[in-house]
Amino acid sequence: MLADILAQVQKQASAGKSGVAAAFELNWECLEPEAQELACLLSLFALAPIPWSLVESAASASHLEFDFKANCTILVERYLLQELAEDTYQVHERIQELLRQKLEDLAEADELKRGYCQAMVAVAKDIPETPTLIEISKVTLAIPHLTGTATVYQAWLSDDDLIWPFIGLARFYEGQGAYEQALPWYEQCLSSTRERLGDSHPDVATSLNNLAELYRSQGRYSEAEPLYIEALSMRKSLLGQSHLDVATSLNNLAGLYCSQGRYSDAKPLFIEALSMRKRLLEDEHPDVATSLNDLALLYCSQGRYSDAKPLYIQALEMYKRLLGQSHPYVATSLNNLAFLYGSQRRYSDAEPLYIEALSMRKSLLGQSHLDVATSLNNLALLYGSQGRYSDAEPLYIQALEMYKRLLKESHPYMATSLNNLALLYGSQGRYSDTEPLYIQALEIAEQRLGANHPNTITIRKNLEDLRRKSSTQAVAIAEQQLGANHPNTITYRENLEDLRRNRQP
Repeated sequence: MLADILAQVQKQASAGKSGVAAAFELNWECLEPEAQELACLLSLFALAPIPWSLVESAASASHLEFDFKANCTILVERYLLQELAEDTYQVHERIQELLRQKLEDLAEADELKRGYCQAMVAVAKDIPETPTLIEISKVTLAIPHLTGTATVYQAWLSDDDLIWPFIGLARFYEGQGAYEQALPWYEQCLSSTRERLGDSHPDVATSLNNLAELYRSQGRYSEAEPLYIEALSMRKSLLGQSHLDVATSLNNLAGLYCSQGRYSDAKPLFIEALSMRKRLLEDEHPDVATSLNDLALLYCSQGRYSDAKPLYIQALEMYKRLLGQSHPYVATSLNNLAFLYGSQRRYSDAEPLYIEALSMRKSLLGQSHLDVATSLNNLALLYGSQGRYSDAEPLYIQALEMYKRLLKESHPYMATSLNNLALLYGSQGRYSDTEPLYIQALEIAEQRLGANHPNTITIRKNLEDLRRKSSTQAVAIAEQQLGANHPNTITYRENLEDLRRNRQP
C-alpha cells in the first residue's frame, strides 16, 4: 500500500528535515539520469493507475531510448513508484508533487510534456464514434490521463492535435449514453479551438458539428440547428463546396431536419451528401452506407417503403462487407430494415432481424445502452401490432425505464415510448392506464418537437381517439343503467359530440 511505502520512505529521512522530502532527495541523488528522466515523465500522469503501455508510448514519443522496465524496477525499489498489478503502476500524490518540481528543472521538460500529449492523442484517436464494451474497457484506465492532457497540459498539444483529447473523452462518455458527462468536453473543445485557432478554422467547424450532434442526441434540436448551419457554412468556405467534411455536415443537418419532421428540407441535403460521398469515396465506404441508411430512413418516415428498402439492404450489405458481421452499425441497419418490414406488416420477416439487432447491441454495447432501449421498443411495437400484448408489455416497460435513466424526461424519445405503451394499453381496453401516458407524451412532444411535428400530431390524434372510445363506452353504460334522458347520460353524449368535432370537452 502507498501508506506503507511512505512509512518506509520516512524511515530513511535525515533528522531535522521533512521526512518524505528528505528521503525523496536521498533516493533521487542515487538515481542514474535515465531513471530520473523516467520518473519525471511518470509525474505527468494523473493520480490514477498507469498502464505501462502508456508509459512506453509517452517515452517513445519523447525520444527516450533506454531500458524502461529496468529503470521502472529501480523506481519501485526506491519507493518512488508503486506497482499495483502486473504492468500497472501509480505515483503517490506527494511523490508526484516532488517529481514535478524536478521536472521543471529538467532541460527536456517540454519535450517530455509534448511526448506525453502525443501518446494521449494516439489513445483518443483510437476511440471510435460508437465504442463497444470491449473498446471502452480497453481505454478506461487511460481516461484520467487523457483528462489531464485536455486540461493541465493543453499548452503542449500541437495545433493539429488540440481537438483530439476532447473528442476522445466525449466519445468515451457519449458511447455509454452519458451525455451530460460528454457535454462539457465538446463545449471545452469548441472554446479551446476558437481561442487558439481563431473563429475560422476547420477544427472549429468540427467542434461546432460535434456539439450539435450531441445536442441532437439529447433532443435539443433548436440548439443544434444553428451550430450545424455554422459548421456547414465554415466548411464550405474553408474546404470548398466538394469535401468529405462538407458532406458530413450536409448529412448531419439533414438528419436534424428529419428528426424535426422537416422532410422536404432534409431530402435534398441527404441526396447531395450521398452524391458527394459516392464521388469522393468511390462508392465503397462506411460513410456511403451511412448516407444510404439515412436517406432510406427519410423515405420510411414518409411511407415510401419501396424507395427505402433497396437503400437499407445496400447499406446493410456494405456495412457487413466493410466492418464485419458484428458491428454497431450492422445492428442499426438490421433494426432499420426490420422497422421497414414491420411497417409493411411483414412481421415474420421483421422479427428475426429485430431479435438479431437486439442481441448484437446487448453483446457489443452492454445491457444498458440507448440503442438497446430502442431495439426493445421496436420489438415491442412489432409484438403489439400482432396482438401479442403479453410479449410486448415487458419490453415497452423496460425500454421506457431505460430511456428515463439514460435521457432527460423531456426527450422526444420519451414521448415516443410513452405513446407506444399507451397504444398497447388502449388496445387492451385499459383506458384508465392509457390516458395519463398520452397526456405526458403529448406534453413532451409539444414542448420539444412543436405542435405541428408528425409525432406530435400522431400522439394528439391517439389521445383524441382514446377519449372518443372512452366517451362512447361511458354513453353506452349510462344509457343502459341510467336511461337515455338522465342528466349524466346527456352530459356524456355532449362530451362525445364535442370530441367528434375535435374539440376538448
